[in-house]
Amino acid sequence: MNTLLIHHAACIATFDHADPSQGQELKDASIFVRNNVIEWIGPSAELPRAALEPAGETIDARGHLVTPGLVNTHHHMYQSLTRAIPGVQNAELFSWLRGLYPIWAGLTPEMVQVSTQVAMAELLLSGCTTSSDHLYLYPNGIRLEDSIEAAQLIGMRFLATRGSMSVGQSQGGLPPDRVVEQEDAILKDSQRLIETWHNASHGAMLQVALAPCSPFSVSPALMKQSAELARSFKGLGVRLHTHLAENDHDIAYSREKFNKTPTQYAQELGWLGEDVWHAHCVKLDDEGISLFAASRTGVAHCPCSNMRLASGIAPIRRMLSAGVPVGLGVDGSASNDAAHMVNEARQALLLARVGRALQPPETREGKTFFGCDLGPAEMTTRDALHIATRGGAQVLGRKDIGHLAKGMCADFALFDLRALGFAGGAVHDPVASLLLCASPQAAYTVVNGRVVVREGQLATVDLGPLVERHNRLAMQLAEAARSA
Repeated sequence: MNTLLIHHAACIATFDHADPSQGQELKDASIFVRNNVIEWIGPSAELPRAALEPAGETIDARGHLVTPGLVNTHHHMYQSLTRAIPGVQNAELFSWLRGLYPIWAGLTPEMVQVSTQVAMAELLLSGCTTSSDHLYLYPNGIRLEDSIEAAQLIGMRFLATRGSMSVGQSQGGLPPDRVVEQEDAILKDSQRLIETWHNASHGAMLQVALAPCSPFSVSPALMKQSAELARSFKGLGVRLHTHLAENDHDIAYSREKFNKTPTQYAQELGWLGEDVWHAHCVKLDDEGISLFAASRTGVAHCPCSNMRLASGIAPIRRMLSAGVPVGLGVDGSASNDAAHMVNEARQALLLARVGRALQPPETREGKTFFGCDLGPAEMTTRDALHIATRGGAQVLGRKDIGHLAKGMCADFALFDLRALGFAGGAVHDPVASLLLCASPQAAYTVVNGRVVVREGQLATVDLGPLVERHNRLAMQLAEAARSA
């Protein structure tokens, strides 16, 4: 039997309660893992004697904060190849996409494999243990297996989404015709991938979801048929994902093309429900929030991308208060341009607070001080970490990850509170300091009971050659587009 003991952690933040303020935070505590599952968690002084037997591995966690593994609910990992492209550094969403589509048309299977590993390495090093990826471009022989194989090699728990684009510019869509696919081929491949790769069991390392890209790149028919296909696999929990209400242009497109708001359009197509999560939802209106809450439709909140592309500030507190499931996402590496989940949670915290301050006073609720709103209470550090862990698990339909308790998957991250960035902070509140102080790298990241980051270093893939290969391919991709 494989065992792992995390021993004498300074603090274990379990997030084992639906209320972020009520989760247990255990001092001088330990976690004992057997066969990829948490068998025991509690004060080190109460650790069962069997856990101390010299079998498996023991990590001395003194001076470390332990959190559930962070859960990334939205990404485009291939975009790691096109970070900081000069021509789109100052572009909003639609012009950003128009500038990058011609470059992405040159993607190859090797590029997807390498960029997926780079993106996952960055996530794992920031304490993220589970990630979805929205791959919606399939030129030059690319298959979803190119990213699946990369995940299996690097050791990340993975929700691979079969994205798609079928409406090109000649049909009124945004993407060039050369990067769209035929809808019958999309649906056939979607069924193949579910039947081949999707695993609905407890602790599954790989699942598949269907993810037509957006209202401005696929037809209503494909949206409907994708939903019908996913739901035809009864009992397997095949989920649905797309982009929705990301910015003002997105809203205008939906109104012009469909005479509906994005939420009304999604509702008409069967794209609301517990098995659906939408990325961004920056411009979700009151009706949209109510419909999402009533149907338990999830949201992937991507604060850095929303700031980078000047899309706006998503009304996350209103969503949470209404009962909308909300998780955190780093979004594509060309619109962030990073994949650091602790920093993403920090930005979610800060953006919610400044967003509160920008609201007209008459629309605010809550306590005041000399007639002024107490903006910082809009989101607490524990609220943001809850979104990044338990919230993300809920959005992805996982009941076996996202918090730390007996019987849960052994996914967690350790952060060294003795590091410079925590000085003067961790001594007062180790959990809050994770987001209020400088965003740290994980000292250890454990996925399914396997140590994949050890003492701050990736343990599964040699990072130096990987980054060198990735940079070479990034230059190759950009140069090919310039010479086309």
